[in-house]
Amino acid sequence: MADIARITEVVEPEVKALGFELVRVKMLGSEAGDEPALQIMAEDPATGQLVIEQCAELSRRVSDVIDALEEQGEVLIAGAYRLEVSSPGIDRPLTRIKDFADWAGHEAKISLSEKLDGQRDFRGDLTGVENDVITMEDRKKGAVSFPFAHIHAAKLVLTDRLIAATRPLDSSGADEILEEEEG
Repeated sequence: MADIARITEVVEPEVKALGFELVRVKMLGSEAGDEPALQIMAEDPATGQLVIEQCAELSRRVSDVIDALEEQGEVLIAGAYRLEVSSPGIDRPLTRIKDFADWAGHEAKISLSEKLDGQRDFRGDLTGVENDVITMEDRKKGAVSFPFAHIHAAKLVLTDRLIAATRPLDSSGADEILEEEEG
C-alpha cells in the first residue's frame, strides 16, 4: 500500500514550483488484476484548470522526483503503477476548504465519514464556509452544516449553472474542424 501522505509531501513542492495548486493525490485501481494508478490532480490558480502541456510538464517533474527517490532507496509505491496527472475537471472533487468557498452557490454531492441526523450522503447547493464548517442547502433536509474534517468525499454536480460558470481555457481551432463528405 502506498503512503499517500508521503507521496503528497514529495509531489506538492513540484506542483508549487510550476505555480500550480495541488487538488488531490490518490491511488486508484489497486483491485486484483488492475495495475494501480497514482492520480495527481492539480490546477493553475489563474484558471482552475490545467491544459495538456501543463499536465505533461507536471508529469515529467513528478516522475523524475519519484525516480530519484527510488534510486536513493526510498520506494514510494511498490510494484508497477501508472502515473496520471490531470486537471480537476468541471465536476471536480472538493478536497480543500477553499473549494467549498470558491464553489458556493453550486450543487455538490457530499458523503460524510459519520452520519449526521441519520444521514451520511447529502446533495444540494453549497452556501458557505465559516470556521472550517461547511454549510449547504440539502435537497431533503434543508440547511445543514458539518465540520470539514467529517467529509469523506465531495464533488460538484454537473449542472447547466456549473457549465455556464466555467469556460474552456482554449477553444481556438474548434471552428476550423472540417467534416469530410462520405461518398
